[in-house]
Amino acid sequence: MRISRPSSLSLGAALALAGVPYALAQTAEEQQESGPGPAIGAPATGAQAMEALASARTRQSEAPSARSPSPVPPTSSAPMRKRAFEALRSRKPSPVLEERARAARLAGEAQLARDREAMGKRLAQALGLEAPSTQAIVDAVTPAAPRSWVPVLFLSSSIPITTLRTYAGQLERAHGVLAFRGAPGGLTKVGPMAKLSAEILRLDPGCEGPACAMRNVQLIVDPILFRQHGVARVPALGMLPGDPTQPYCEREEDSPTSTKAAHLVYGDAALTGMFEAYARLGGKEEVRDAQTRLERR
Repeated sequence: MRISRPSSLSLGAALALAGVPYALAQTAEEQQESGPGPAIGAPATGAQAMEALASARTRQSEAPSARSPSPVPPTSSAPMRKRAFEALRSRKPSPVLEERARAARLAGEAQLARDREAMGKRLAQALGLEAPSTQAIVDAVTPAAPRSWVPVLFLSSSIPITTLRTYAGQLERAHGVLAFRGAPGGLTKVGPMAKLSAEILRLDPGCEGPACAMRNVQLIVDPILFRQHGVARVPALGMLPGDPTQPYCEREEDSPTSTKAAHLVYGDAALTGMFEAYARLGGKEEVRDAQTRLERR
C-alpha cells in the first residue's frame, strides 16, 4: 500500500503544536520542491538564533530612549502619613532652644523699635517738626578751636620743575599747599596738569608709573583764590585761616576759610626766608606753627 507523504502545511502545523519552529523542520527535499524563493530571515541553527537574539537585546539596551519618562513623585500611603504625624506629635520639646529663640525674637523687636524711633526723630528734625536734642545744641554753641593758619604758596607752571619740587618738599614739612591759577593747556584738559603734578610730587624724579611714592602735600588749581588775593606775580606766600582745599560750595560766608590772607610775600626765596618776611609784616603769630614744623625736621 502506497504511503502518502503528509503535506508541508500539515507537517508545519504539527511541528508548531510540538513547539518546533516550522522553518527549522523543513527538509532539504521540501526546499528543493518549493523552488527558489525569498531567503528566510531566521538563523539556520539554534546557536546562531541565540546569538542574534543576544545581539538584538544589546542594541536595544544601548540605544537611547527617544523620550525619558516624566518623574513621578512617590505617593505616601495612609499608614506612612499616620506614622509621620505621630512622630511629629511625639517630638520632645527643648526648653533651651525655645528660650533662645524667644530671647532672639524679643531682642530683634526691641532693636527695630529703637531704630524706628531714632529715624523718626532725625526725620522730624530735618523737616523742622521737632527741636534738636540738647547735645546738638551744646555742640552748636561750643566755641570753635583756635584758628590755625595754613601756608599757601601761589605758583605757576612756568616755574622750573626743580624749583617746584624744592617748594613741595618744604611745604610737606610745613603742612602747606601748592596753589596754581590754572592748568597747562587750559582747565578743560586734565592730562597735562596730572603729569605736572606727578613731576612735582614724585619723590624719585626718575620713577614712572602709578606705583611711585608721592609727597604728602596738597596741590590745588584755584583761579578764584588768585583773584581774591590779587596775586600779580609768583611765587607768593600767604597764610590762610582754615582749609584752603575745601570746595567753595561747602564754605560759608563767615567761615575762616572765606577770609583771605592778611599779607602776601613775593620773591623767589626759600620758604624759611618767606616765613621771616611774613613775620616782619605783622604775621608773626600766623607763621609760628609753620616755622616750628619746618625747622623740626
